[in-house]
Amino acid sequence: MAGAITVFASKETAPRPKHITEPKFVQWLLIGIALLFLGFVVLLPLVSVFVEAFRKGVGLYVQGLSDPDMVAALKLTLIVAAIAVPLNTVFGVAAAWAISKFQFKGKNLLITLIDLPFAVSPVIAGMIYVLLFGAQGYFGSWLDEQGIQIIFAVPGIVLATIFVTVPFVARELIPLMQAQGVQQEEAAASLGAKGGSIFWRVTLPNIKWGLLYGIILCNARAMGEFGAVSVVSGHIRGQTNTLPLHVEILYNEYQFSASFAVASLLVMLAVITLIVKGIVEWKSGSSHEART
Repeated sequence: MAGAITVFASKETAPRPKHITEPKFVQWLLIGIALLFLGFVVLLPLVSVFVEAFRKGVGLYVQGLSDPDMVAALKLTLIVAAIAVPLNTVFGVAAAWAISKFQFKGKNLLITLIDLPFAVSPVIAGMIYVLLFGAQGYFGSWLDEQGIQIIFAVPGIVLATIFVTVPFVARELIPLMQAQGVQQEEAAASLGAKGGSIFWRVTLPNIKWGLLYGIILCNARAMGEFGAVSVVSGHIRGQTNTLPLHVEILYNEYQFSASFAVASLLVMLAVITLIVKGIVEWKSGSSHEART
């Protein structure tokens, strides 16, 4: 035991090999490039959003956020996220469970289909739903006869949002569950546990932080989606405009203060998401350290 501890300690304190130890100036140069790039590409635009939002005073800022159309857009954004995120969570867990725990024909095809929304432009995704459910689409006539409207209505926005956010939960869980293997589930099954009990008592506790991380990313994309939603929404004020679409309309109408005010709200939602994401990462790291 003492020998093992000594070897472990020596590995922890051993200096890095010279061939992978960069000079200090190289390290600072790389750090500086990274900070400069992020500051120019990410931080500066975000700061400018708030500067423009408050340029003409707090009164116009509050007025832009209290506009009835903005409130309606916020409500619709939250409703769409509240529908799309749970559905993608259920699908993501089921898909990750199937891919990581079982061997079956078509597994690679399933993985490819999960990744497909990453490869397809969101605008194309919106056009696909117009082609299927629009007035001249494959199912448009039948839907019109039934009095069902999907395109230029909330259902179309939900479908488009679900499409673009499909991969996030599944892609977060698949490598995690594959790395964990099936030993714990098999041990629980050998002791007489059933499938549901195994999931709730064995699998879910092991994936909870990864699952929460995927849900956070999925929710952030759902609230910020523009391209696919723009195609299927119809841009109807107070009815089918989400927050990103409302920002575009205000900007095109030269209502710059109001548009930047609404944009700042989206930025704040993104910052809150990042804070929650950081907390989840910290909790996940602390939980992993406790287990090891």
